Amino acid sequence: MNHTNKPHQNKFGTWIKTSITARMLMVGFLVIMLLIPLSFINELIAERSRRQQDVVSEINDKWGNNILVFGPILKLPYKTYTETKTFNEKTKTYFTETKTNINHAYIFPENLNATADVNSKTLKRGNFESAVYTSNMTFNGHYSKPELELKGIKDADIIWDKASIIIKTSNLKGIKNDVNLNLNDTNYKFETNFTDNTNHYSGNLDELESGFLNETDVPKSQAVSFSFSMAFNGSQDIQIVPIGKTTFMTMSSNWADPSFIGNFLPNDETKHISKDGFKAQWKVLHINRAFSQQYLNKIPNLNQFAFGTKFMVMVDEYQKSERSAKYGFLVIGLTFLVFFLIQTLSNINIHPFQYLMIGLALTMFYTLLVSISEHSNFLKAYLVAGVAVIVLITIYSKSILKTMKFPLFIGFSLTALYTFIYVIIQLENYALLVGSIGLFLILASVMFVSRKIDWNND
Repeated sequence: MNHTNKPHQNKFGTWIKTSITARMLMVGFLVIMLLIPLSFINELIAERSRRQQDVVSEINDKWGNNILVFGPILKLPYKTYTETKTFNEKTKTYFTETKTNINHAYIFPENLNATADVNSKTLKRGNFESAVYTSNMTFNGHYSKPELELKGIKDADIIWDKASIIIKTSNLKGIKNDVNLNLNDTNYKFETNFTDNTNHYSGNLDELESGFLNETDVPKSQAVSFSFSMAFNGSQDIQIVPIGKTTFMTMSSNWADPSFIGNFLPNDETKHISKDGFKAQWKVLHINRAFSQQYLNKIPNLNQFAFGTKFMVMVDEYQKSERSAKYGFLVIGLTFLVFFLIQTLSNINIHPFQYLMIGLALTMFYTLLVSISEHSNFLKAYLVAGVAVIVLITIYSKSILKTMKFPLFIGFSLTALYTFIYVIIQLENYALLVGSIGLFLILASVMFVSRKIDWNND
């Protein structure tokens, strides 16, 4: 039986060695098989990235989350009247009973000037870190006399001595100072208000409220000015809602990669970004946003009109590793193509097992990259992983190809390929353009080299 199968085995082995088509099929099959460990590596990167997000969320929750400030808002009680008629059976007449109800009007300031000075830093836990900041925010402006008669409310029905000021914020935990309001040269303290936190505002924000204002400090007949400051520990972003009829905001920070978010962008002529930080200014007029300056009973959710700055790492280590791993198929395919061309042009026999070892070495690059980048920066991890894999494959190919000419060419090709991929990863706006040009040049090189191969020799 063994004697019968031997000619068939020799014939198949000879076909693999001599047939270009057979070698192409074999190399293609191995490339497809190596997608299996590449998929596991991608899942590993995703799992580590999720773990990082969990740690970042935990750090941010303890330090202070994102900041959204909505205020100050003048809360003004007023009376409304409800009449009910009741029939008296004895007298056979109706009598009218008038009930007094207390409602609230919410008045936004005539102008609002906000300044935010942000100092960012990183907090680490194990191998993970999060960007956090401390922000000192100051607000000033003035209120004009409310025009509630436009809403059908008479001045005589307004309870001026029960007015107060409220501030809505997303980050009570992060507040680092007592918040005191200077209104018409009188100081008022704010306290947390949990009693009617959701009754008058549909946005998911916490509330600070002052005590009752002196009647002389309420804009009953003339404008009154205000100012206050708030210090926050925060993360992710800082935003305000532009409730002033004219709203100005100036923000400065040592953060070098700001992302301006929300419904309004800063003025281009005042925006300055450098490696040392940024400074930006916004100006929003009441005609730029679709909400009123005063509301009765309840304020609609105006969070959608907020604007500000996002403080996030533009491309973190795991994002870079994930983007790098997406090119794994390209790296393996091009490396196998180089070996295939060398084998075809020089008639050097390369066993499928040797292709497999080279492919596994290429996949090891990504596990090295992820593990080292957790303890160092991405560039150092990329260099260490790249040099290790290139040296390993170059030395291994020396034992296969016997001469130094081809292994040195393979080492140079891998170095160029990894450098090309690193450049693409660093680019954002031009990644597609540079990648397309690079792939075109690679294709042109392969076409140029392969023109000497006799594809009919099968």
